[in-house]
Amino acid sequence: MPEINRELADFLRRARSQVDPSRAGLPPDGRARRVPGLRREEVARLAGVSTDYYTRLEQGRRASPSPSVIAALGRALGLDAAGRAHLEDLIGLTSAPRRRTRGAQRVRPGLHQLLDALDGEPAVVLGRRTDVLAANRLARALFTDFDALPRAQRNYARWMFFDDEARTLFVDWADQARAAVESLRFEAGRDPDDRATRALVAELREHSAEFDAWWEQHRVHQRTHGSKRLRHPLVGELTVDYETLNPPGDPDTTLYVYTTEPGSPSRHALDLLASWSAAGVERQDQA
Repeated sequence: MPEINRELADFLRRARSQVDPSRAGLPPDGRARRVPGLRREEVARLAGVSTDYYTRLEQGRRASPSPSVIAALGRALGLDAAGRAHLEDLIGLTSAPRRRTRGAQRVRPGLHQLLDALDGEPAVVLGRRTDVLAANRLARALFTDFDALPRAQRNYARWMFFDDEARTLFVDWADQARAAVESLRFEAGRDPDDRATRALVAELREHSAEFDAWWEQHRVHQRTHGSKRLRHPLVGELTVDYETLNPPGDPDTTLYVYTTEPGSPSRHALDLLASWSAAGVERQDQA
């Protein structure tokens, strides 16, 4: 069975197991449930398709459902926007595999200039598989200096799981790490043939039991906005909010901009960190 078919089968089975039958609007039928979640025939009924058709999908067998059927399956399984997009990726790839030419990613000069212009706010550019492509001065002071790492290690998910400083920096490390796994899962579904993504996932699964357990759950998440609670070694605890932007014409590149509430203790801490990092740069220039 092709890899993408196994991914689709696994995603559908796990999504089905997480649906509460009573919340799905199904009346009790008196039969004992041997496993949690919905039965295959119940998903098929809610989606308006035959049980045989849904079974073929869950077995990863070739099928070409219409957009309306995909939408109905998403509703039946209670998928959020990221889950529906992941389902569309997996089903689309099952019927018509996509192959992409993958070259090294480069941050264009204008985006570098934008990072520098955002001097008072941390900003990071992530590429495919959460590779860190660029970061401004304040982002390096807030998180870590990715530029100081070997190029092969400049990856957000890898840093999150393999660097002890990341575990102490995030107050809610487990939540942030799980989100990183789910984001990587989402991207892997977009292009399952990407060798670099496969190699990264294999490395993380081999060396991190936490990553392996969360990867097995096959949950997906698309980071568009959110917040991070940090315990910084220099300025103490602070909370930063982030928004993401995709440069037009470059869907594989995402700009993350981190901000704080004006006048808040977090804003004060970030301003203090900005002053400290600026002084450090000035000392280096004078050396």
